[in-house]
Amino acid sequence: MADMLPEHPDFLWHNPEPKSSYDVVIVGGGGHGLATAYYLAKNHGITNVAVLEKGWLAGGNMARNTTIIRSNYLWDESAGIYEHSLKLWEGLPEELEYDFLFSQRGCLNLDHTLQDVRDSKRRVNANQLNGVDAEWLDPQQVKEVCPIINIGDDIRYPVMGGTYQPRAGIAKHDHVAWALARKCDEFGIDLIQNCEVQGIDVVNGKAVGVRTNRGNISAGKVALAAAGSSSPIAESAGVKLPVQSHPLQALVSELFEPVHPTVVMSNHVHVYVSQAHKGELVMGAGVDSYVGYGQRGAFHVIEEQMAAAVELFPIFSRAHLLRTWGGIVDVTLDASPIISKSEVDQLYVNCGWGTGGFKGTPAAGYTFAHTIANDEPHPLNAPFSLERFETGHLIDEHGAAAVAH
Repeated sequence: MADMLPEHPDFLWHNPEPKSSYDVVIVGGGGHGLATAYYLAKNHGITNVAVLEKGWLAGGNMARNTTIIRSNYLWDESAGIYEHSLKLWEGLPEELEYDFLFSQRGCLNLDHTLQDVRDSKRRVNANQLNGVDAEWLDPQQVKEVCPIINIGDDIRYPVMGGTYQPRAGIAKHDHVAWALARKCDEFGIDLIQNCEVQGIDVVNGKAVGVRTNRGNISAGKVALAAAGSSSPIAESAGVKLPVQSHPLQALVSELFEPVHPTVVMSNHVHVYVSQAHKGELVMGAGVDSYVGYGQRGAFHVIEEQMAAAVELFPIFSRAHLLRTWGGIVDVTLDASPIISKSEVDQLYVNCGWGTGGFKGTPAAGYTFAHTIANDEPHPLNAPFSLERFETGHLIDEHGAAAVAH
């Protein structure tokens, strides 16, 4: 792989003035917005595109996520889009000519109750039927995969087994964004930072442009991919999205020698942990229950889940906190994303990913670009349309597929 530079690309400091008109304007310069622009150019030859970011590229949820990549979801629709995403991940370092530290170290989803065990075995069977690599492990096999885990029966959340997906793993999120941004730049796509979208212009039921703090921009099509902010922006066009925005917290420790060989998640207590390439432990919590747009969360949430993590990994009791952060996630009532045309002509929405946004980055961009280019959904995202909330054909992954990240 040629020219695989790990440092921050110089071109990201270049911030062009917006043109007066584009074929497609993408609102949101995170992973999904950049991936959508990349696949619009690569797969559909559409390069007169602007990606608008109110802050700096990938400075929102893309810089505040789990880094976890997996596809072991229960329902057919979810398994389809996340497995497609994982297959794209496996080829992206070479395709983008950038080493963003994609590491397929596997992912363990722990079981702590008999019901957890039943649900996990059901999910493993469903995964295998869908061609997704998955197996159920007993406690001793869990210990073999992750030697530092405590499988004793004297803790609040004893390990009764777990599922394992060997092809799952992690990637360095900011490098993923830089890799996509560099390719977008090569295609001639305008990456415009410090450009906050303040509203969408609609004429005769059709989106015709956006209003920003850097002026008005005309657009043939407008695509929303702004995690945590899609709902208020869509409302400016008269579209009410069935999502709520919630804080999501995480933290990293100081640097350590390699001690944690895989990704471990517990849906029961909503905690996860992996070890990044530099050595820090990446740990996080579930979504805060209250609605809000603040990039911070309630202390009791992270405190309780870190207490559970220390019981599962006693060695972590000696780790020191380096920094904490919070992101904002859009959550739908069925904990599944929306990738869809809207009721406004030429306005498209990609939102509601909850905790699944990072792992879904390539497939989100791939299918969203297809939907925008063809004004029709790709077969993989057709089930994730807005219409499902009217027909009742929901994809209820909440609690069904260990969706704690």
